[in-house]
Amino acid sequence: MIRRMATDPIPRFPDGFLWGVSTSAHQIEGAAELREPSVWDVFTGLEGRVKDGSTAAVACDHYHRYREDVGLLAELGVSAYRFSVSWPRVRSAGGLDFYDRLVDELCAAGVRPVPTLFHWDLPVGLDWLDRDTAARFAEYVSVVADRLGDRVKKWITINEPAEHTLFGHALGAHAPGEQLMFDALPAAHHQLLAHGLAVQALRAAGAGDVGIANSHGPTWAASRGAADVEAADFYDLLLNRMFADPVLLGEYPSGIGELMPGDVAADLKVIGEPLDFYGINYYAPTKVGAPQGTDIEFGGLTIPAELPFSVREIEDAPVTDFGWPVVPEALTELLTGFRERYGDRLPPIVITENGCSYEGVDDQARIAYLDGHIRALHRATEAGVDVRGYFVWSLLDNFEWAEGYARRFGLVHVDFETLRRTPKASYRWFREVLREQR
Repeated sequence: MIRRMATDPIPRFPDGFLWGVSTSAHQIEGAAELREPSVWDVFTGLEGRVKDGSTAAVACDHYHRYREDVGLLAELGVSAYRFSVSWPRVRSAGGLDFYDRLVDELCAAGVRPVPTLFHWDLPVGLDWLDRDTAARFAEYVSVVADRLGDRVKKWITINEPAEHTLFGHALGAHAPGEQLMFDALPAAHHQLLAHGLAVQALRAAGAGDVGIANSHGPTWAASRGAADVEAADFYDLLLNRMFADPVLLGEYPSGIGELMPGDVAADLKVIGEPLDFYGINYYAPTKVGAPQGTDIEFGGLTIPAELPFSVREIEDAPVTDFGWPVVPEALTELLTGFRERYGDRLPPIVITENGCSYEGVDDQARIAYLDGHIRALHRATEAGVDVRGYFVWSLLDNFEWAEGYARRFGLVHVDFETLRRTPKASYRWFREVLREQR
């Protein structure tokens, strides 16, 4: 087990730096009977799709226990809470009333609400392969902004379109369970288009600061050999540049645009709408080499042999319970690399997710992980990167998608039989960090 290495105080971040935690609707809300179904409800109902056979029908029951959870946020001392709005719930009678109550409770507790408008729980009947879904998303965003915009002043459009495309549409490991491989690219383009249309809808509603939450991590070639370097470059293009370039530069990397559907040039003008901040979800770097001719099991996923790359182990790096390597310095590398690549086109950055899966309430390994990554983030700011916020994933242990309840990312332990919340050692540690930052 990793033990906490550093005992010195965390370096001070600038005044006004946004400290928070993140969650998502499908993973914590429960009360599935009070909303329309999502593609994840269908997916989890299929045998063998979730490793422990569980569903998110109850999850953490945050829908009924949100006041208790806001109390945990207030006691933690965060300045902001990033949650997601469930599109299926908003489409249901009284669904927006829940988010009204939640936002009011957050504001009363002095915690800034930061909603994400799509975090993978697409309503049944919609499909990201269909261009019209982007237009439907913009309509839904307008409805939410009209209801909550008087109190919410910071918005995130879409969470991790790269993972939703790769896991859900290309590999079939997540909902909706499609195994389209590279024929899944239209789902990526339509999510990016939906993001751009949502930015326009939020601007029209006078909704304040707007950003996206893209997942990124450095890609390291397994060797200096040409085949490994080429494979790593392709992986980096597919998971990093294909989702950052359109948003930040208004263009796809060379060779990608012609693979996308529709009038791509016109769409890119929408996708590239200027942002107030750029959200980055960071967990780990990835070492990539040439294909090895066999399927590879990595971090809970099966990487098919037919892909033009293979994911390799990062030697000498400790790993989380999920098998993800722990490399805090890679966060500094990622952020300084973003600044060099995008220059003046890069708005202020917010780390919208960073966290790890470990068992136990005395979770010293999580403390070590967060300590290392917050320090790495500070080094990036010292190097000149404009970072305005940091959100831990996650407040609560929750439904971890295809892993079910087997992975625990929370600062707060949840007993999924009694739903009792128990703050972990990492919760108390982070509370002290936040007190020192005031």
